[in-house]
Order: sequence, then C-alpha cells, then structure tokens
Amino acid sequence: MTPHVWVAEPHEASEVARLLIAFRDHQGATWPSDNAFLAGVERLMDDPATDFLLGAPSRGGPPAAVAQLRYRFGVWRAGFDCLLEDVFVEEPARGSGLGREMVAAALDRARGRACRRVELDINEANPADVALYESFGFSATANAYGARDLYMRLHLDEGG
Repeated sequence: MTPHVWVAEPHEASEVARLLIAFRDHQGATWPSDNAFLAGVERLMDDPATDFLLGAPSRGGPPAAVAQLRYRFGVWRAGFDCLLEDVFVEEPARGSGLGREMVAAALDRARGRACRRVELDINEANPADVALYESFGFSATANAYGARDLYMRLHLDEGG
C-alpha cells in the first residue's frame, strides 16, 4: 500500500477538525473545544494563506493524517515562508510511511507556492519525529550564525 496525501477541500473541514482534535487529545489537552476546532478549520480554509493536507495509508482510504501549512511573505528571504504545523498521524497508521509522505507533500506544496523556506517547531523529547524532519534536511542550526535557532512563544491569553 502506498500512502496518499491531498490538499483538503472545504467539504472535508470536519475530517481536518476530527484529526486536529485527535492530536489535541493525544497531547493530553482539553482546549480548544471540538466546536472551536471546526470553526477555526472552516475559517482557515477560506484563507488563501493556509492549506490543510489530509493523508491516508492508501488511495481511497479514510483520512488518518493531517498537516497545516501557513504562508507569509518574509523580507529576509525576499519571498514566501511556509510554516508547517500540526502534523499528526493516527496511531493505527503510524509506521506506514504516511508521516514521511505528509512531510514530502508539504514540501512539494511549499515549493509549488514559491516558498523559499519551510519552518516548523518540534519538541526535542520526540526523537522519532526529530529524525524524520532531519532526514528531509531540517536543522536547528541551519542559519548563518552556526548556533541553534530557538522557537520561542508568549501566550497573550489564557487559552494555552
């Protein structure tokens, strides 16, 4: 079986939301609510600066993976950046090569949109995923300074 990945269409918003909710649950979180996920997915599907990818272990199978791609213009690259977010593969589909196909499809989609850089964040306590991204050439030190890049955040609300 060969994994199959495609760009989600608006009529697939509930499948995208279902997989993002599964990702939330996998992380042990309880927020945002299921309804908030669906509303957010529907809103972002109308945004030309966002794509969602869905993936199945084989063509015609039900979606078992999701990824979110967000695009923005960056002056330092004189072109577009792609933020690869929320890559999640359901437990039964893990080990099928679907995660690798999701990342490959995300990179193809970014190239197709003339992106000059793809960024992501990952928890370093997840060695399998770190190894997956490194196998594609992602690096925490791929910069002109030779030091590790840090992804930092500040939450301005109480939602997490």
